[in-house]
Amino acid sequence: VAAPAPQAAAQPAAAEEPETYEGTVVSAPLVGTFYAANAPDQPPLVSVGDTVTRGQTLCIIEAMKTMNSIESPCDGKISRILVQDGELVEFHQPLIVIE
Repeated sequence: VAAPAPQAAAQPAAAEEPETYEGTVVSAPLVGTFYAANAPDQPPLVSVGDTVTRGQTLCIIEAMKTMNSIESPCDGKISRILVQDGELVEFHQPLIVIE
């Protein structure tokens, strides 16, 4: 009886490095739908390049028919918006970067 041929060890998938950002990252505090404006016919609350102050509303996340305002944790300038209007976001997902 022949012994079975040894199988090559499975290579673990390369773990993806989480992207790092310069500045303060505003993350989703809950799972829901990201909205950049108060209403579909209104302009976004913030855009890249805008100066924001601590406590200013940056976006809205709708969860279970409740609109949750996401506020700026600091003063600064919006350097990146990482999600699209209407996109489903996950808990702790980075949304906006403030320099």
